[in-house]
Amino acid sequence: MKLLRVGPAGSERPALLDAGGTLRDLSGVVSDVDGALLSDASALARVRDAAAAGDLPALDADGLRTGPPLARIGKIVCIGLNYHDHATETGAAIPAEPILFMKAPDTVVGPEDTVLVPRGSEKTDWEVELAVVIGRTARYLESDADALAAVAGYAVAHDVSERAFQLERGGQWDKGKNCETFNPLGPWLVTADEVPDPQALGLRLWVNGEKRQDGTTADQIFPVAQVVRYLSRFMTLYPGDVINTGTPAGVAMGMPEPKPYLRAGDVVELEIDGLGRQRQEFKAA
Repeated sequence: MKLLRVGPAGSERPALLDAGGTLRDLSGVVSDVDGALLSDASALARVRDAAAAGDLPALDADGLRTGPPLARIGKIVCIGLNYHDHATETGAAIPAEPILFMKAPDTVVGPEDTVLVPRGSEKTDWEVELAVVIGRTARYLESDADALAAVAGYAVAHDVSERAFQLERGGQWDKGKNCETFNPLGPWLVTADEVPDPQALGLRLWVNGEKRQDGTTADQIFPVAQVVRYLSRFMTLYPGDVINTGTPAGVAMGMPEPKPYLRAGDVVELEIDGLGRQRQEFKAA
């Protein structure tokens, strides 16, 4: 299923994109798309049954905002330097273990919402990423199969980053990762049954119409199952948690000088096979 949330920011309602591309209202079946829904097999079955029966009313998508596809996100755990080609372009050594950092849930906006270039920023950068959404509580997972069984679905994430804040201002990476609007998510949460192999997805990103990233999750250093299993050793993963799994080569930081960092007025578009497409206009904070 392709689950999403539509409507004004803060007042989104649950919806489903059916196999024919029609937007369907889910608000008569479930209250929202969140961790509670993703962990409730009977509720998900009701959604599937309603979709199969054709009982869901159609929504007019014209002018209707698409919000983040997941409400009440618990935590966002991110994996740094998780693509071989990205590590190469930045001159970094291949990490022996996953590099972890966190983004706050309040960085999440919809896939076509405005992204704000922070005040004082000179190095705002783009990163298309596969987001993994957790659907069951996971502690000390013992196998890759157990790890994938904990995954409810996948989405497109844009891990916007301010490199000077991240790398030149001391401390951890969090200062360059948690600026307002720095995690557009969606348009859809695609349930795991529609993504049989998360290591076979193409990721692409354009800036002002010029393709900047064109990679594949097959190039991940630590595949999705390994990442989920690894994280479960250090923290408990709960339904509604999100994992951003890293970005392929093609970021501004990895380019020759003068590096084409983002400015107000730029337009970024990004997509992942089967998971949908985003478009953001950048404006000054």
